[in-house]
Amino acid sequence: MAIRQILYAGDPRLRQKAKPVKQFGPALKALADDMLETMYAANGLGLAAPQIGVLQRLFVAYLPKDEEDPQSGKEFVLVNPQIVQASPESAEGVEGCLSMPSWYGRVARSEWVVVKAMNVHGKPIRVKAHGLLARVFQHEIDHLNGVLFVDHIRRPEDLWQELPKEEPEESTPEVVTAVAQPA
Repeated sequence: MAIRQILYAGDPRLRQKAKPVKQFGPALKALADDMLETMYAANGLGLAAPQIGVLQRLFVAYLPKDEEDPQSGKEFVLVNPQIVQASPESAEGVEGCLSMPSWYGRVARSEWVVVKAMNVHGKPIRVKAHGLLARVFQHEIDHLNGVLFVDHIRRPEDLWQELPKEEPEESTPEVVTAVAQPA
């Protein structure tokens, strides 16, 4: 496994539509493993293949374990995902993106989605995601279509930047050297 370089907004590959995965096997599994490692290293909840320069329809996701959310604490690797059903109700929530560090925005997304996909071995899977996981799935599927979360922002006040706070410099005590004078 290896940590891959994440592309940043402005890279034209992030605006291209990813191609369906046609070959399943060890190379795809290795790519998914690299993506998971990269996502964890960057403290993300999801990562789409185009974000590391691979224009294939694949994304990974993981929500930290939360006793109240049965979908948390599980890794998701979805190949050729498609939203086949979505709630008519939407909810606004704050999103960020590993390709746009320090930028956040309020985005409306469907409250739940049903996603049809394949696993890394080519077996069909179907996931009904709700709440935060549904938001992550929709965000990552957008990446596969060349869409960034900022494309959903309608009002300027719904997009902001939060720069990391600089750590205060530790003060080093002044060292005074006394020179003994002959008596």
